[in-house]
Amino acid sequence: MKSFSSSSFAGDHGDALALARAAVEKNPQALFTDFQWFLYKGKDTVFFTAFSTRSYDKDALGNMVAEMIALAPQLTHGFVGAQPGQPFPKHMLDAITSVEMVDDLDGYPDKWLSKSSDIFEREDLPLFRVMAAVRRDGPDAEGRAAILQVRSSHALLEGSDSALLTRSASASHGVQSDKSNKLPWGDRLRSALRGGLTTLIYLVMANVLAPKEKPWGFRTLAIERHRLRKLANKLGVRQRSLMFALVTHALNGEGAEKHMSKKVIGANYTMLDTKRNSTDDDFFRVRALEAKFKVMDDFVDYVRAVDDTVAGIEQKDITSFQVVIMSMFKAMRAVNRVLPFLPNKRFWRFNGGNDIVLTLVPPHRTYGPLTHGMIEPLYCGAWHTEVNICTFCPGRQYVTLNFSMEQRHIDHVDKIVSLLAEVENREVGPHTMAPAVEKLR
Repeated sequence: MKSFSSSSFAGDHGDALALARAAVEKNPQALFTDFQWFLYKGKDTVFFTAFSTRSYDKDALGNMVAEMIALAPQLTHGFVGAQPGQPFPKHMLDAITSVEMVDDLDGYPDKWLSKSSDIFEREDLPLFRVMAAVRRDGPDAEGRAAILQVRSSHALLEGSDSALLTRSASASHGVQSDKSNKLPWGDRLRSALRGGLTTLIYLVMANVLAPKEKPWGFRTLAIERHRLRKLANKLGVRQRSLMFALVTHALNGEGAEKHMSKKVIGANYTMLDTKRNSTDDDFFRVRALEAKFKVMDDFVDYVRAVDDTVAGIEQKDITSFQVVIMSMFKAMRAVNRVLPFLPNKRFWRFNGGNDIVLTLVPPHRTYGPLTHGMIEPLYCGAWHTEVNICTFCPGRQYVTLNFSMEQRHIDHVDKIVSLLAEVENREVGPHTMAPAVEKLR
């Protein structure tokens, strides 16, 4: 995991907010980058949730929202009547916060997780919600008095923002691209052409091949970090590779019948990278990469192959796939200006044959007034239309695995824990890296 900061590149936020207020009067999403626009149009959402030793009422949640928007002013963008950077009036705070009393906290946070489509029901409200469930009889035997959840349009928040807010740190975005670091002209032209062509191909294929809406589910797991660290060292692989392998191997299934693929699991995964260039998005810090994991029956062989695959990708080129998808977002936005009915619902249901998205967010560690009283495990995840996602959220003691997937995959989530225990008890030999990967290292 690369380092990150609240503002990767300097910017004059005062001037930016003044310009923002003028721009959004005509179009609430005028200031969105192409990436933000794409996630907004797809109604993609993210969530953060945690148990707390504190109780909450409406006033407490209203104060929390005020602190959040001071640290992350982008939360004031994107809706009709938005005043970027300005506090919300009370009636708006009341509309986006909610408190419910419950007898116990059993089943949370899973019973709370959803697609969060309600965020987009009213165009005149901010694109996020803050909710709390408070235990009627006070703290339980584990000291948990309540559970809190923040849900947002993915256009406004990413995993690094969640990590910063958890630390009560500024999550305000400067300009995230580095205009001085230009990729070669030929590379940019090829990527732009590939992005435009990919857009046209996707629009056609989506309307022909898009599947019907599938039963969807949400689930979380919490695994002690020391278990993952110890097993990764035993296997001679990165902890990230171990987590990727545990999830994909367990969910794909054993024997001849596979739930994702019999030969190769197509995965996109994300990382942060400080070596930005001029084609990077101006809002998001995250960078997407594309990987193919060859299916193997033996887990030890599989996890080591995953580790070699990840090493090979990141030692070569971590920009080409990102440049193509940035070009695709730009092309799709241009198409939408001319043909507002595109992209349509079938487009959003088509994922191009990708099996899973694996997202490792920066470490979440509570600190400061915003998260006072919150206790681990901490949960952070996302929902995208018809995209199987597992978000890994590391804390001090736990890593949580947050699933938004077809229900048929959710039914197999418990196999991850069983696989972990099984491999912990195995005797394994040293990891011999593939020659090509050894050479890269």
